[in-house]
Amino acid sequence: MRITKKLFVRLVCGIVACACLAVFGAAQIIASCSKGRTYSDSAFIPHNDVGLVLGCSRTLPDGRGNLFFAHRIAAAARLFEAGKINAIIVSGDNHAANYDEPTDMKDALISAGVPAERIYCDYAGFRTLDSVVRVKAIFGQHRITIISQRFHNQRAICIARHNGIDAIGFNAQEVSAPYSTKTKLRELFARVKTVLDILFGVRPKFLGPPVEIKLPLDEGVAPAS
Repeated sequence: MRITKKLFVRLVCGIVACACLAVFGAAQIIASCSKGRTYSDSAFIPHNDVGLVLGCSRTLPDGRGNLFFAHRIAAAARLFEAGKINAIIVSGDNHAANYDEPTDMKDALISAGVPAERIYCDYAGFRTLDSVVRVKAIFGQHRITIISQRFHNQRAICIARHNGIDAIGFNAQEVSAPYSTKTKLRELFARVKTVLDILFGVRPKFLGPPVEIKLPLDEGVAPAS
């Protein structure tokens, strides 16, 4: 069949319309699922035994420090200091010998005053879905406080609730434009991918043996199951 210019324009418009609908629909689903579950003030967020810090690179490609990373570390340390979490899982990508998000996050948290024995590394958090699902499948947690920027927390909470995890989010400081523009644009399509992953039952790339989270008994907290 010969495609005329008019037909081509209609096809392109149709594809663009479908893409816009998918982006808008995914955003609404995730916003609805996470409504009332994110907090920006440590004084008001409920206590959970364990916090999950979602990973990102410590530095940008040009060598500058990554503000997303710095703000997440600061938020996790603040939450720990406020007594709203008793242990922290740092979950991120460790796909190469010279790229290790979890260790970078652990080192930064120790520098911020969090005791090393309260920090657990998840080296297979290649995607947000992997990090969230593994917190239950590997670390045995059914309630969790997720720590990232608000837009990321919303998506992670949606994944968590679909997988039977009672999750809330503590919002790290946002990163202003132009430093966040690329990340925010990528987030639009990540939300569509998240909805599709949920619909098709996508699982983490790797699972593995269970890891016990040991909580301090002297603070009146029962051990993790």
